[in-house]
Amino acid sequence: MPLPRLFVILACALLSPAAVRSASPPTGPVIYLIGDSTAANKTKPDHPERGWGQLFNELIVPPARLDNRAQNGRSTKSFIQEKRWDAVVEKLQPGDWVIIQFGHNDEKLDKPAVGAEARGAYRDNLLRFVRESREHGAHPILATSVVRRRWDPAGHLVDTHGDYPVVVRELAAEETVPLLELNQLTARMEEEAGVEGSKAFHLWFAPGEHPAIPQGIQDDTHYSELGARRVATLAAKEIHRLALPLSASVHLPAAGQP
Repeated sequence: MPLPRLFVILACALLSPAAVRSASPPTGPVIYLIGDSTAANKTKPDHPERGWGQLFNELIVPPARLDNRAQNGRSTKSFIQEKRWDAVVEKLQPGDWVIIQFGHNDEKLDKPAVGAEARGAYRDNLLRFVRESREHGAHPILATSVVRRRWDPAGHLVDTHGDYPVVVRELAAEETVPLLELNQLTARMEEEAGVEGSKAFHLWFAPGEHPAIPQGIQDDTHYSELGARRVATLAAKEIHRLALPLSASVHLPAAGQP
C-alpha cells in the first residue's frame, strides 16, 4: 500500500468517534452544595475562617467533583431570588447530587430579604430544591443546620434553630430524601469539647493574636479550619452511614484522623 494512503487510513482511525471517546478522561457525578456561610468557600487564604464545604472538597474522590455554591448570608429565599438556584438547575445532569443546608439566615425573620418561616416559605423552598433536582435526574440530600456555639450559664449548649431542623427532618421523611443529621452531630461535637475546648472550632482570637484580625474576634457561628474539617468529616460519615451510592465518591477519613 502506498505510504500516503496508509497515513490517511491511520489518521482517520485516530480521529474516529470511537477513538476520541476512548481517549476522553472518565467523568463522574457533580456534587452541588447549596447553603450559607457555614458551608461556603472562603476567598481570603490569610483569614482563619473556613466553611465545611471548603474542606469537604478534599474528601471528594475523582472523577467526581464538588461544585460548592454555598454563599455567605444566604437563605433559601435569597438563594432563589438571586437566581442562584436557577444557575444550579441549568447545570444539573442525571446522576448529579445536590446537598442542601440552610436555616441560619432563614430564621432571621426581622430581615425580609432573607427571613423565611420554618413551616412556611422555608419548607416550600426546600421542597422546590428537592423536586427540581429530581426533575433533572439529580439526587437531592437534605442536611440539618449545624449548631451555633452558644452556652447557658450552667454550661449547657443552647438550641438556636428552633423548628428549622425539625422541618428538614420531616420533609426528608415525607419525600424519602436522604438526611445528613448535622444538627445533632455538631451539637455532640461542641458538647464533647466543652465550653472552652469548643472555641477552637470557631473564630476566637484575642486582639493581636492573629494578623488577619488585629482587633480580635469572638464568632460562635463560623468555623476555623479545625471546625470546618470536623464538620466535613461528619458529613462524609453520614453519607457512608446511609450507604448512598455517593459514598463511592467520598473518602472517609480513618479513625483518629480529623
